[in-house]
Amino acid sequence: MKFPYVNILAALLLCGTGSAHAQLGLPQLPLPGRIGLPGLGQLDGLRRPVDQLLDRAPLPDLVSLRANTVRQLLRDHSDVLEPDPHGEPALRGEVLAWGPSDAALRAAREAGAVVVRDETLPGLDGRMVVMRLPAGMATADFVERLRAVDPDGSYDFNHVYTGSGVADVVRTGAGAAVRVGLVDSGVEAGHPVFEGAAITRWGCDGQVVPAPHGTAVAALMVGRSEHLRGAAPGASLYAADVYCGSPTGGAADRIAAALGWLDQQQVGVVNISLVGPPNALLARAVSAMQARGHLLVAAVGNDGPAAPPLYPASYAGVVGVTGVDRRGRPLPEAARGPQVKFAAPGSQMVSAAPGTPPYRQVRGTSFAAPIVAALLAQRLPRPDRAGAARAVDTLAREAGGGQAVTNDETGYGIVGANVRTDPSDLR
Repeated sequence: MKFPYVNILAALLLCGTGSAHAQLGLPQLPLPGRIGLPGLGQLDGLRRPVDQLLDRAPLPDLVSLRANTVRQLLRDHSDVLEPDPHGEPALRGEVLAWGPSDAALRAAREAGAVVVRDETLPGLDGRMVVMRLPAGMATADFVERLRAVDPDGSYDFNHVYTGSGVADVVRTGAGAAVRVGLVDSGVEAGHPVFEGAAITRWGCDGQVVPAPHGTAVAALMVGRSEHLRGAAPGASLYAADVYCGSPTGGAADRIAAALGWLDQQQVGVVNISLVGPPNALLARAVSAMQARGHLLVAAVGNDGPAAPPLYPASYAGVVGVTGVDRRGRPLPEAARGPQVKFAAPGSQMVSAAPGTPPYRQVRGTSFAAPIVAALLAQRLPRPDRAGAARAVDTLAREAGGGQAVTNDETGYGIVGANVRTDPSDLR
């Protein structure tokens, strides 16, 4: 019997998730007792776990999936997005500068550019300037002009970064010794899984804008409820929202600013379940954080084994994480390569979600990375360069049974297998 939800999954991947890089959307998981499949309503008496049915559904074309999603983002939001020379999405007519010279800023103003933001990022020892170009000016040409004027500065598009996995979507307490950071979309702190949790927020001018992706990722880090337990339940979460409800993703300048805030909070480990192209300013921010002893953990992405590397997971020193199924097999859509340092559960699992039902199936490297970040945070409560190296080495030896040997599929090995909550456990 062929279920019609396969076509619905494909539609969800391309249009239903908005800002997320949709990789594999899964049906809602009603609780308790009854299983709902889009297009079929409620089915009583289905004895096999719902994920067994899902496993039989053919996967979409993994290699072209992200490219299709990016094309749709650019088409649906052409008023605010434009492609860079490689086709990656960026905020239209914006240029990011890191440590610009006076000569470069003067040349920019003479060309008609307007400085819309000029920030000294706390903790990162850098000045970030966002410029907006006059209508009709080519961003790529302007970037190259500034690079020629100031070879020592850093100039780039203001790229946007999106989630590397899908949570099926529908359109605070005492502190703890363990602290962990999150750069993502907003977290629904009122969800039962965060009862008693210490969550400190940043971004969106103080507004709270909960989102499915950020909520699911956060729950896998610090959540604790009858139905779900994260990798570091009860840890203090420092959550930076770089989406603020935007359907296009988190821009590079906001990610850099969020990292600066997390440095101020002295959070040792930061999870970034976002993917995108290399970006000059983001690379500088990552390097500055590492120099101060922070450990950055990032999802490697779901563009398929032969896809080019995605960032920030592929920057040197970042702990790239892939996902595996319940049998320990790498997800077929997950990236491969030297950027993979660890593997953790990334499919056949549920996490928290805003609204009803409160728990939904998730899939993708987005949901493996927070598990690794939370495990590392227990070994690195504060920034410490030597401590960061020790934390990774200790976890690597645990994953490898005493050996710290890596490969391009699962890195040092699989960790956090006990964090997975199987959909069948919630029936």
